[in-house]
Amino acid sequence: MDNVNTQHIKHDPFASLRFKDFRSYIAMNFFFTFAYQMQTIIIGFYIYQLTKSVFALGMLGLSEAIPAVGIALYGGYIADKSEKRKMLLWIYTGVILSSAVMYTVTLKSIGPYLHAGWIVPIIDGMIFCNGVARAFFGPATFTVYAHSIPKELYPNGTTWTTSTKRLAYILGPATGGLVYGFAGITAAFYVILFFVAVALILVYFMKEYPAVFKPKENIWFSLGEGIRFVFKTKMMLGAMSLDLFSVFFGGVIALLPAFANTLLKVGPEGLGIMRAVFSTGSIITLLIMSKYSPMNRPWRNLLIAVTGFGISIICFGLSRNFYLTLFFLFAQGSFDSISVIIRGSIMQLLTPDQMRGRVSAVSSMFIGSSNELGDFESGTAASILGLVPAVIFGGCVTLTVVTVTYFKTKNMLPLSIEDIHSSDIAA
Repeated sequence: MDNVNTQHIKHDPFASLRFKDFRSYIAMNFFFTFAYQMQTIIIGFYIYQLTKSVFALGMLGLSEAIPAVGIALYGGYIADKSEKRKMLLWIYTGVILSSAVMYTVTLKSIGPYLHAGWIVPIIDGMIFCNGVARAFFGPATFTVYAHSIPKELYPNGTTWTTSTKRLAYILGPATGGLVYGFAGITAAFYVILFFVAVALILVYFMKEYPAVFKPKENIWFSLGEGIRFVFKTKMMLGAMSLDLFSVFFGGVIALLPAFANTLLKVGPEGLGIMRAVFSTGSIITLLIMSKYSPMNRPWRNLLIAVTGFGISIICFGLSRNFYLTLFFLFAQGSFDSISVIIRGSIMQLLTPDQMRGRVSAVSSMFIGSSNELGDFESGTAASILGLVPAVIFGGCVTLTVVTVTYFKTKNMLPLSIEDIHSSDIAA
Protein backbone atom coordinates (compact mmCIF):
# COMPACT_ATOMS: atom_id res chain seq x y z
CA MET A 1 0.00 0.00 0.00
CA ASP A 2 1.19 3.52 -0.78
CA ASN A 3 2.79 5.51 2.02
CA VAL A 4 -0.04 8.04 2.49
CA ASN A 5 -1.06 9.77 5.71
CA THR A 6 -4.72 8.80 5.94
CA GLN A 7 -5.40 11.31 8.71
CA HIS A 8 -4.78 14.20 6.32
CA ILE A 9 -6.84 12.79 3.45
CA LYS A 10 -9.66 11.25 5.44
CA HIS A 11 -12.11 13.92 4.26
CA ASP A 12 -10.64 14.18 0.76
CA PRO A 13 -13.22 13.00 -1.85
CA PHE A 14 -10.33 11.51 -3.88
CA ALA A 15 -8.69 9.83 -0.86
CA SER A 16 -8.97 6.22 -2.07
CA LEU A 17 -7.63 7.06 -5.52
CA ARG A 18 -4.30 8.08 -3.96
CA PHE A 19 -3.51 4.39 -3.35
CA LYS A 20 -1.93 2.49 -6.24
CA ASP A 21 -3.41 -0.90 -5.27
CA PHE A 22 -6.89 0.60 -5.23
CA ARG A 23 -6.45 2.22 -8.65
CA SER A 24 -5.40 -1.15 -10.11
CA TYR A 25 -8.41 -2.79 -8.50
CA ILE A 26 -11.00 -0.38 -9.90
CA ALA A 27 -9.43 -0.43 -13.39
CA MET A 28 -9.67 -4.22 -13.51
CA ASN A 29 -13.24 -4.06 -12.23
CA PHE A 30 -14.20 -1.42 -14.80
CA PHE A 31 -13.04 -3.30 -17.88
CA PHE A 32 -14.59 -6.58 -16.78
CA THR A 33 -17.91 -4.96 -15.85
CA PHE A 34 -17.95 -3.05 -19.16
CA ALA A 35 -17.60 -6.29 -21.12
CA TYR A 36 -20.07 -8.18 -18.94
CA GLN A 37 -22.74 -5.49 -19.28
CA MET A 38 -22.26 -5.43 -23.04
CA GLN A 39 -22.77 -9.17 -23.13
CA THR A 40 -25.89 -8.97 -20.96
CA ILE A 41 -27.56 -6.41 -23.21
CA ILE A 42 -26.81 -8.10 -26.52
CA ILE A 43 -27.70 -11.60 -25.30
CA GLY A 44 -30.99 -10.33 -23.85
CA PHE A 45 -31.98 -8.62 -27.07
CA TYR A 46 -30.81 -11.56 -29.20
CA ILE A 47 -32.82 -14.06 -27.13
CA TYR A 48 -35.95 -11.89 -27.22
CA GLN A 49 -35.67 -11.43 -31.00
CA LEU A 50 -35.22 -15.18 -31.37
CA THR A 51 -38.04 -16.30 -29.06
CA LYS A 52 -40.34 -13.26 -28.50
CA SER A 53 -40.65 -14.61 -24.94
CA VAL A 54 -40.31 -12.63 -21.70
CA PHE A 55 -40.06 -15.97 -19.89
CA ALA A 56 -36.90 -16.74 -21.89
CA LEU A 57 -35.44 -13.45 -20.59
CA GLY A 58 -36.21 -14.55 -17.06
CA MET A 59 -34.53 -17.91 -17.70
CA LEU A 60 -31.28 -16.11 -18.54
CA GLY A 61 -31.28 -14.62 -15.05
CA LEU A 62 -32.17 -17.93 -13.43
CA SER A 63 -29.41 -19.75 -15.33
CA GLU A 64 -26.84 -17.42 -13.78
CA ALA A 65 -28.41 -17.23 -10.33
CA ILE A 66 -28.59 -21.00 -9.67
CA PRO A 67 -24.81 -21.62 -9.58
CA ALA A 68 -24.04 -18.14 -8.20
CA VAL A 69 -26.21 -18.91 -5.17
CA GLY A 70 -25.74 -22.67 -5.03
CA ILE A 71 -21.95 -22.68 -4.67
CA ALA A 72 -21.46 -19.17 -3.25
CA LEU A 73 -20.47 -20.40 0.21
CA TYR A 74 -17.89 -22.76 -1.26
CA GLY A 75 -16.56 -19.89 -3.40
CA GLY A 76 -16.14 -17.78 -0.26
CA TYR A 77 -14.39 -20.63 1.55
CA ILE A 78 -11.94 -21.07 -1.36
CA ALA A 79 -11.33 -17.31 -1.52
CA ASP A 80 -10.49 -17.14 2.20
CA LYS A 81 -7.91 -19.91 1.97
CA SER A 82 -6.46 -19.15 -1.48
CA GLU A 83 -4.30 -16.56 -3.20
CA LYS A 84 -6.71 -14.11 -4.85
CA ARG A 85 -4.70 -13.08 -7.92
CA LYS A 86 -4.48 -16.65 -9.21
CA MET A 87 -8.22 -17.10 -8.57
CA LEU A 88 -9.06 -14.05 -10.67
CA LEU A 89 -6.85 -15.26 -13.54
CA TRP A 90 -8.78 -18.54 -13.67
CA ILE A 91 -12.14 -16.78 -13.38
CA TYR A 92 -11.46 -14.38 -16.27
CA THR A 93 -10.15 -17.22 -18.43
CA GLY A 94 -13.39 -19.13 -17.86
CA VAL A 95 -15.51 -16.11 -18.78
CA ILE A 96 -13.54 -15.62 -22.00
CA LEU A 97 -14.16 -19.24 -22.97
CA SER A 98 -17.92 -19.06 -22.30
CA SER A 99 -18.16 -15.80 -24.29
CA ALA A 100 -16.30 -17.45 -27.15
CA VAL A 101 -18.87 -20.27 -27.23
CA MET A 102 -21.77 -17.78 -27.31
CA TYR A 103 -20.01 -15.87 -30.07
CA THR A 104 -19.72 -19.08 -32.08
CA VAL A 105 -23.38 -20.15 -31.83
CA THR A 106 -24.60 -16.66 -32.80
CA LEU A 107 -22.49 -16.53 -35.97
CA LYS A 108 -24.66 -16.36 -39.10
CA SER A 109 -22.40 -18.93 -40.74
CA ILE A 110 -22.85 -21.37 -37.82
CA GLY A 111 -26.42 -20.69 -36.69
CA PRO A 112 -28.17 -22.34 -39.68
CA TYR A 113 -26.37 -25.62 -38.96
CA LEU A 114 -27.70 -25.68 -35.39
CA HIS A 115 -31.22 -26.83 -34.64
CA ALA A 116 -33.17 -23.70 -33.58
CA GLY A 117 -34.05 -25.37 -30.29
CA TRP A 118 -30.37 -25.77 -29.38
CA ILE A 119 -29.21 -22.14 -29.55
CA VAL A 120 -31.09 -20.91 -26.47
CA PRO A 121 -30.09 -23.88 -24.26
CA ILE A 122 -26.43 -23.49 -25.28
CA ILE A 123 -26.51 -19.80 -24.38
CA ASP A 124 -28.29 -20.58 -21.09
CA GLY A 125 -25.55 -23.15 -20.40
CA MET A 126 -22.80 -20.58 -20.93
CA ILE A 127 -24.65 -18.11 -18.69
CA PHE A 128 -24.72 -20.92 -16.10
CA CYS A 129 -20.93 -21.16 -16.40
CA ASN A 130 -20.68 -17.41 -15.83
CA GLY A 131 -22.74 -17.93 -12.67
CA VAL A 132 -20.17 -20.47 -11.47
CA ALA A 133 -17.41 -17.93 -12.10
CA ARG A 134 -19.38 -15.29 -10.19
CA ALA A 135 -19.59 -17.52 -7.13
CA PHE A 136 -15.79 -17.22 -6.85
CA PHE A 137 -15.35 -13.71 -8.29
CA GLY A 138 -17.29 -11.79 -5.63
CA PRO A 139 -15.47 -13.20 -2.58
CA ALA A 140 -12.06 -12.80 -4.25
CA THR A 141 -12.58 -9.14 -5.21
CA PHE A 142 -14.19 -8.31 -1.85
CA THR A 143 -10.93 -9.32 -0.15
CA VAL A 144 -8.70 -7.53 -2.70
CA TYR A 145 -10.65 -4.33 -2.08
CA ALA A 146 -10.31 -4.63 1.70
CA HIS A 147 -6.50 -4.74 1.48
CA SER A 148 -6.13 -1.98 -1.11
CA ILE A 149 -7.01 0.95 1.22
CA PRO A 150 -7.12 1.62 5.00
CA LYS A 151 -10.33 0.84 6.87
CA GLU A 152 -11.11 4.48 7.58
CA LEU A 153 -11.40 5.04 3.82
CA TYR A 154 -13.86 2.19 3.16
CA PRO A 155 -16.92 4.48 2.67
CA ASN A 156 -14.94 6.64 0.22
CA GLY A 157 -13.57 3.55 -1.51
CA THR A 158 -17.04 2.07 -1.84
CA THR A 159 -18.19 5.29 -3.50
CA TRP A 160 -15.40 5.17 -6.10
CA THR A 161 -15.66 1.42 -6.65
CA THR A 162 -19.37 1.70 -7.30
CA SER A 163 -18.88 4.84 -9.43
CA THR A 164 -16.47 3.11 -11.81
CA LYS A 165 -18.70 0.05 -12.01
CA ARG A 166 -21.71 2.20 -12.77
CA LEU A 167 -19.71 4.06 -15.42
CA ALA A 168 -19.14 0.64 -16.96
CA TYR A 169 -22.90 0.04 -16.62
CA ILE A 170 -23.42 3.20 -18.68
CA LEU A 171 -20.82 2.58 -21.37
CA GLY A 172 -21.25 -1.20 -21.60
CA PRO A 173 -24.99 -1.33 -22.44
CA ALA A 174 -24.80 1.79 -24.61
CA THR A 175 -21.86 0.34 -26.56
CA GLY A 176 -23.55 -3.05 -26.77
CA GLY A 177 -26.80 -1.62 -28.11
CA LEU A 178 -25.09 0.64 -30.63
CA VAL A 179 -22.62 -1.97 -31.91
CA TYR A 180 -25.37 -4.61 -32.12
CA GLY A 181 -27.72 -2.19 -33.89
CA PHE A 182 -25.22 -0.86 -36.45
CA ALA A 183 -22.68 -3.70 -36.88
CA GLY A 184 -24.38 -6.87 -35.62
CA ILE A 185 -23.88 -9.30 -32.77
CA THR A 186 -20.59 -10.71 -34.12
CA ALA A 187 -18.88 -7.31 -33.93
CA ALA A 188 -20.30 -6.82 -30.43
CA PHE A 189 -18.70 -10.08 -29.27
CA TYR A 190 -15.32 -8.95 -30.64
CA VAL A 191 -15.51 -5.91 -28.35
CA ILE A 192 -16.58 -8.05 -25.39
CA LEU A 193 -13.73 -10.52 -25.79
CA PHE A 194 -11.23 -7.68 -26.13
CA PHE A 195 -12.22 -5.98 -22.86
CA VAL A 196 -12.36 -9.20 -20.84
CA ALA A 197 -8.84 -9.87 -22.11
CA VAL A 198 -7.78 -6.38 -20.93
CA ALA A 199 -9.14 -7.19 -17.45
CA LEU A 200 -7.24 -10.49 -17.49
CA ILE A 201 -3.98 -8.69 -18.35
CA LEU A 202 -4.53 -6.16 -15.54
CA VAL A 203 -4.97 -8.99 -13.04
CA TYR A 204 -1.74 -10.58 -14.27
CA PHE A 205 0.19 -7.44 -13.29
CA MET A 206 -1.46 -7.08 -9.88
CA LYS A 207 0.37 -8.07 -6.71
CA GLU A 208 -0.46 -11.33 -4.95
CA TYR A 209 -3.03 -11.41 -2.16
CA PRO A 210 -2.21 -14.46 -0.02
CA ALA A 211 -4.69 -16.21 2.26
CA VAL A 212 -5.12 -14.99 5.84
CA PHE A 213 -7.34 -17.90 6.81
CA LYS A 214 -6.08 -21.41 7.58
CA PRO A 215 -9.04 -23.70 8.26
CA LYS A 216 -8.69 -25.74 11.44
CA GLU A 217 -12.19 -27.17 11.46
CA ASN A 218 -13.88 -29.30 8.79
CA ILE A 219 -15.17 -27.59 5.66
CA TRP A 220 -18.81 -27.64 6.77
CA PHE A 221 -18.02 -25.76 9.98
CA SER A 222 -15.96 -23.22 8.04
CA LEU A 223 -18.74 -22.71 5.50
CA GLY A 224 -21.25 -22.12 8.29
CA GLU A 225 -19.10 -19.48 9.99
CA GLY A 226 -19.98 -16.85 7.40
CA ILE A 227 -23.72 -17.52 7.77
CA ARG A 228 -23.56 -17.44 11.58
CA PHE A 229 -21.63 -14.17 11.54
CA VAL A 230 -24.14 -12.46 9.23
CA PHE A 231 -27.17 -13.66 11.18
CA LYS A 232 -25.80 -12.36 14.49
CA THR A 233 -24.90 -8.94 13.01
CA LYS A 234 -28.21 -7.08 13.00
CA MET A 235 -27.47 -4.17 10.69
CA MET A 236 -25.71 -6.33 8.10
CA LEU A 237 -28.53 -8.87 8.10
CA GLY A 238 -31.14 -6.13 7.86
CA ALA A 239 -29.42 -4.43 4.91
CA MET A 240 -29.04 -7.71 3.02
CA SER A 241 -32.65 -8.75 3.65
CA LEU A 242 -34.01 -5.38 2.56
CA ASP A 243 -32.08 -5.56 -0.69
CA LEU A 244 -33.04 -9.17 -1.36
CA PHE A 245 -36.79 -8.64 -1.18
CA SER A 246 -36.92 -5.18 -2.76
CA VAL A 247 -34.73 -6.05 -5.76
CA PHE A 248 -36.27 -9.52 -6.15
CA PHE A 249 -39.75 -8.07 -6.61
CA GLY A 250 -38.85 -4.60 -7.87
CA GLY A 251 -36.28 -5.29 -10.59
CA VAL A 252 -37.25 -4.21 -14.11
CA ILE A 253 -33.94 -4.50 -15.96
CA ALA A 254 -34.71 -7.95 -17.40
CA LEU A 255 -37.91 -6.60 -18.96
CA LEU A 256 -36.29 -3.64 -20.70
CA PRO A 257 -35.90 -5.55 -24.03
CA ALA A 258 -39.67 -6.13 -24.03
CA PHE A 259 -40.40 -2.47 -23.22
CA ALA A 260 -37.96 -1.29 -25.91
CA ASN A 261 -39.20 -3.70 -28.57
CA THR A 262 -42.96 -3.86 -27.88
CA LEU A 263 -44.23 -0.80 -25.97
CA LEU A 264 -41.76 1.98 -26.78
CA LYS A 265 -40.56 0.61 -30.15
CA VAL A 266 -37.05 2.08 -29.89
CA GLY A 267 -35.00 -0.95 -31.00
CA PRO A 268 -31.61 -2.11 -29.66
CA GLU A 269 -30.23 1.45 -29.79
CA GLY A 270 -33.02 2.67 -27.48
CA LEU A 271 -32.53 -0.36 -25.24
CA GLY A 272 -28.87 0.51 -24.82
CA ILE A 273 -29.83 4.08 -23.89
CA MET A 274 -32.40 2.83 -21.36
CA ARG A 275 -29.82 0.63 -19.66
CA ALA A 276 -27.26 3.42 -19.74
CA VAL A 277 -29.60 6.03 -18.22
CA PHE A 278 -30.19 3.85 -15.15
CA SER A 279 -26.44 3.86 -14.53
CA THR A 280 -26.13 7.54 -15.41
CA GLY A 281 -28.43 8.40 -12.52
CA SER A 282 -26.38 6.11 -10.33
CA ILE A 283 -22.97 7.51 -11.17
CA ILE A 284 -24.02 11.16 -10.89
CA THR A 285 -25.44 10.47 -7.44
CA LEU A 286 -22.31 8.54 -6.47
CA LEU A 287 -20.08 11.47 -7.41
CA ILE A 288 -22.21 13.73 -5.23
CA MET A 289 -22.02 11.18 -2.41
CA SER A 290 -18.19 11.19 -2.59
CA LYS A 291 -18.46 14.71 -1.14
CA TYR A 292 -21.67 14.34 0.89
CA SER A 293 -21.64 10.87 2.44
CA PRO A 294 -24.97 9.17 3.26
CA MET A 295 -23.31 7.49 6.25
CA ASN A 296 -24.31 10.17 8.79
CA ARG A 297 -27.52 8.22 9.44
CA PRO A 298 -27.00 5.07 7.36
CA TRP A 299 -30.09 3.07 8.29
CA ARG A 300 -32.49 6.00 7.93
CA ASN A 301 -30.97 6.93 4.57
CA LEU A 302 -31.11 3.32 3.35
CA LEU A 303 -34.86 3.12 4.01
CA ILE A 304 -35.43 6.47 2.25
CA ALA A 305 -33.41 5.32 -0.78
CA VAL A 306 -35.29 2.03 -1.17
CA THR A 307 -38.62 3.87 -0.81
CA GLY A 308 -37.63 6.18 -3.68
CA PHE A 309 -36.55 3.13 -5.68
CA GLY A 310 -39.99 1.53 -5.29
CA ILE A 311 -41.90 4.69 -6.25
CA SER A 312 -39.79 5.21 -9.38
CA ILE A 313 -40.46 1.58 -10.44
CA ILE A 314 -44.23 2.14 -10.31
CA CYS A 315 -43.91 5.38 -12.29
CA PHE A 316 -41.72 3.59 -14.86
CA GLY A 317 -44.41 0.96 -15.38
CA LEU A 318 -47.09 3.61 -15.93
CA SER A 319 -45.05 5.68 -18.41
CA ARG A 320 -45.64 5.43 -22.18
CA ASN A 321 -43.32 8.28 -23.17
CA PHE A 322 -39.71 7.31 -23.94
CA TYR A 323 -38.18 10.41 -22.36
CA LEU A 324 -40.33 10.13 -19.24
CA THR A 325 -39.34 6.48 -19.00
CA LEU A 326 -35.69 7.52 -19.14
CA PHE A 327 -36.30 9.97 -16.28
CA PHE A 328 -37.75 7.25 -14.04
CA LEU A 329 -34.89 4.88 -14.91
CA PHE A 330 -32.49 7.71 -13.98
CA ALA A 331 -34.29 8.04 -10.61
CA GLN A 332 -34.05 4.28 -9.99
CA GLY A 333 -30.30 4.40 -10.57
CA SER A 334 -29.93 7.38 -8.22
CA PHE A 335 -31.76 5.75 -5.33
CA ASP A 336 -30.06 2.41 -5.92
CA SER A 337 -26.58 3.98 -5.75
CA ILE A 338 -27.25 5.43 -2.30
CA SER A 339 -28.26 2.03 -0.94
CA VAL A 340 -25.19 0.42 -2.55
CA ILE A 341 -22.82 2.83 -0.76
CA ILE A 342 -24.50 2.22 2.60
CA ARG A 343 -24.63 -1.57 2.27
CA GLY A 344 -21.06 -1.84 0.98
CA SER A 345 -19.64 0.32 3.78
CA ILE A 346 -21.54 -1.61 6.46
CA MET A 347 -20.22 -4.91 5.15
CA GLN A 348 -16.59 -3.83 4.88
CA LEU A 349 -16.57 -2.20 8.32
CA LEU A 350 -18.13 -5.12 10.17
CA THR A 351 -16.37 -8.07 8.49
CA PRO A 352 -13.16 -9.55 10.05
CA ASP A 353 -10.27 -10.09 7.59
CA GLN A 354 -10.23 -13.88 8.02
CA MET A 355 -13.92 -14.14 7.08
CA ARG A 356 -14.18 -11.72 4.14
CA GLY A 357 -14.59 -14.39 1.48
CA ARG A 358 -17.30 -16.28 3.32
CA VAL A 359 -19.22 -13.16 4.39
CA SER A 360 -19.02 -11.88 0.81
CA ALA A 361 -20.41 -15.24 -0.32
CA VAL A 362 -23.39 -14.87 2.00
CA SER A 363 -23.86 -11.34 0.65
CA SER A 364 -23.86 -12.66 -2.92
CA MET A 365 -26.64 -15.07 -1.95
CA PHE A 366 -28.69 -12.16 -0.58
CA ILE A 367 -27.64 -9.26 -2.82
CA GLY A 368 -25.44 -10.38 -5.70
CA SER A 369 -27.98 -12.88 -7.02
CA SER A 370 -31.12 -10.92 -6.12
CA ASN A 371 -30.85 -9.21 -9.52
CA GLU A 372 -30.82 -12.50 -11.45
CA LEU A 373 -33.50 -14.08 -9.28
CA GLY A 374 -35.45 -10.86 -9.69
CA ASP A 375 -35.01 -11.18 -13.46
CA PHE A 376 -36.60 -14.63 -13.30
CA GLU A 377 -39.42 -13.34 -11.08
CA SER A 378 -40.00 -10.41 -13.45
CA GLY A 379 -40.12 -12.65 -16.52
CA THR A 380 -42.45 -15.12 -14.82
CA ALA A 381 -44.73 -12.39 -13.43
CA ALA A 382 -44.87 -10.65 -16.84
CA SER A 383 -45.83 -13.89 -18.56
CA ILE A 384 -48.68 -14.38 -16.05
CA LEU A 385 -49.87 -10.87 -15.23
CA GLY A 386 -48.73 -8.99 -18.32
CA LEU A 387 -45.74 -6.70 -18.80
CA VAL A 388 -47.01 -3.48 -17.17
CA PRO A 389 -49.00 -5.06 -14.28
CA ALA A 390 -45.93 -7.12 -13.32
CA VAL A 391 -43.79 -3.97 -13.00
CA ILE A 392 -46.40 -2.11 -10.93
CA PHE A 393 -46.88 -5.17 -8.71
CA GLY A 394 -43.11 -5.33 -8.10
CA GLY A 395 -42.94 -1.68 -7.12
CA CYS A 396 -45.83 -2.09 -4.67
CA VAL A 397 -44.16 -5.11 -3.06
CA THR A 398 -40.94 -3.08 -2.67
CA LEU A 399 -42.81 -0.34 -0.81
CA THR A 400 -44.47 -2.95 1.39
CA VAL A 401 -41.09 -4.45 2.29
CA VAL A 402 -39.71 -1.02 3.23
CA THR A 403 -42.76 -0.28 5.40
CA VAL A 404 -42.46 -3.55 7.32
CA THR A 405 -38.70 -3.04 7.74
CA TYR A 406 -39.24 0.49 9.06
CA PHE A 407 -41.53 -0.66 11.86
CA LYS A 408 -39.20 -3.53 12.80
CA THR A 409 -35.97 -1.47 12.89
CA LYS A 410 -36.99 1.91 14.34
CA ASN A 411 -34.24 1.65 16.97
CA MET A 412 -31.53 1.80 14.25
CA LEU A 413 -32.82 4.97 12.53
CA PRO A 414 -30.77 7.51 14.58
CA LEU A 415 -27.50 5.54 14.44
CA SER A 416 -24.41 7.10 12.83
CA ILE A 417 -21.39 5.43 11.20
CA GLU A 418 -19.54 5.59 14.53
CA ASP A 419 -22.34 3.57 16.13
CA ILE A 420 -21.91 0.70 13.65
CA HIS A 421 -19.20 -0.86 15.80
CA SER A 422 -21.36 -0.80 18.95
CA SER A 423 -22.35 -4.05 20.60
CA ASP A 424 -26.10 -3.67 20.06
CA ILE A 425 -25.55 -3.82 16.29
CA ALA A 426 -22.75 -6.33 16.03
CA ALA A 427 -24.37 -8.92 18.25
